[in-house]
Amino acid sequence: MKNLIVVLVVTLSVLSCKNEAKQTVDNEHENHVTTLEKEETPKKKILSPHTSAMAMIDDAHIHIDYSSPGVRGRIIFGGLVGYDNVWQAGAHNATWIETNKDLVINGEVLPKGKYGFFTIPSKGDWTVMINKNWDQHGKDEYEEKDDVIRFKVTPKISEDIQEQLEYKVVKTSENSGLISMNWEKIKIEFPFTIN
Repeated sequence: MKNLIVVLVVTLSVLSCKNEAKQTVDNEHENHVTTLEKEETPKKKILSPHTSAMAMIDDAHIHIDYSSPGVRGRIIFGGLVGYDNVWQAGAHNATWIETNKDLVINGEVLPKGKYGFFTIPSKGDWTVMINKNWDQHGKDEYEEKDDVIRFKVTPKISEDIQEQLEYKVVKTSENSGLISMNWEKIKIEFPFTIN
């Protein structure tokens, strides 16, 4: 009988120790999870968010896709973006424009399709280029021979600063519209019609 009591006491002691060990592991796991949750850092703000501008004009869908950098206290044109150099008219990858209908821009036909949108900023008139090569990083693969349309525009200068680069496609009549790009103190725009 004494042996039976000793075996019962030993068995209960072992079970009690196992239960305490399991609770310790469970508590450590809960603490570990809580610590990880507390250490998560907020997501970093994207400095040049990917965005787009689009419009339906008659049965034409015009879509502009770009990354939108901010001024952030910098001199943009003649500084960050040098004068008289090709610029991808946005950040990161080349800005592109897509249309499901032929457009007439500056008296020339832009066939329906997808195109790179580039500019050459200057102190005077800017050059706008709509180029066959839309899928490229920046202006790395830009070649003038791939321009489908190339024309000059006179920029509008504002006293107010447009912090983020912004494109707009605006309907001006049943079959025409206006494309604009606005950043820092500069705005360029040009009309188009549906062919």
